[in-house]
Amino acid sequence: MCGIVGLHLRNPDLHPRLGELLAGMLCEMESRGADSAGISVYGNPQWTPVGHGAVTLLDVPAPADEVAAVLAGEVGAELKATNLDTTCLVTGLVGSEALLAAAKNVWPHVAVGGFGADLAVLKGVGSPKKLAGSWGLRSAWGWQGVGHTRMATESAVTPGGAHPYAVGPGQCLVHNGSFANHATIRRELAATGVEFDSENDTEVGARFVAKRLADGDDVERALKELCATFDGFYTLLVSNRDSFAVVRDAIACKPAVIAETSDWVAVASEFRALAHLPGVEAARIWEPEPEVVYAWTRTEASA
Repeated sequence: MCGIVGLHLRNPDLHPRLGELLAGMLCEMESRGADSAGISVYGNPQWTPVGHGAVTLLDVPAPADEVAAVLAGEVGAELKATNLDTTCLVTGLVGSEALLAAAKNVWPHVAVGGFGADLAVLKGVGSPKKLAGSWGLRSAWGWQGVGHTRMATESAVTPGGAHPYAVGPGQCLVHNGSFANHATIRRELAATGVEFDSENDTEVGARFVAKRLADGDDVERALKELCATFDGFYTLLVSNRDSFAVVRDAIACKPAVIAETSDWVAVASEFRALAHLPGVEAARIWEPEPEVVYAWTRTEASA
């Protein structure tokens, strides 16, 4: 049992409150998973300044100032590295994929939390409430955030095993449930050259979606293909810097609720994670149907 939350803000006046609202959602889901947690925040200028590339490194074997200096030598640009609990967030006026390549060159076995312009991915082990405090989440700005509280069932409790899995540029995936045939799909993806960082079944789903997107699918098509390929019970939330999508398996036994107003769209495993959102009393609220992909962008909504 895990908890997922996501918040997509349509009203720019709410951007200064993203962290406050997302923290409330995440902490309400602690009872669904208290061994580790993670968040993805899009558009917080304090973490990821506008126009800067960003990469998140987990348990990197060097202090932040050394990380910045070493990677700056690799990419030929001034960089900033910030430690947020066990996460090291590196930013600079250089492409995110160049930062990623430099980090992998220097520390080949370092766990990468995510990469992409405007994206900060933070993960850690322990209570979601304590982690949210150590990250300073409540003060974060932005237009979109995704979170996950984990109760591990099939792989180690580590920062790298926490969700979100952010394996494509600017992409994130959180998952409540399990994939029964993930080992088979892992082998099939590996045969095409896809590399994996963990034994977590969620990473297989994230790598599958990232490959479909890289091959030209949009997020709705990629998630429909996932439903046709993966066996299991799951609710998935997938995001990039401009979109936000939810899908459940054919049985739809994993709980999920969506709420929508003119100011925001939110999803959570349980309604109590949404109850504090501004204007929720007037929101359209529903349970997503099995294998229906619900997707929103920063300019339009569709289902």
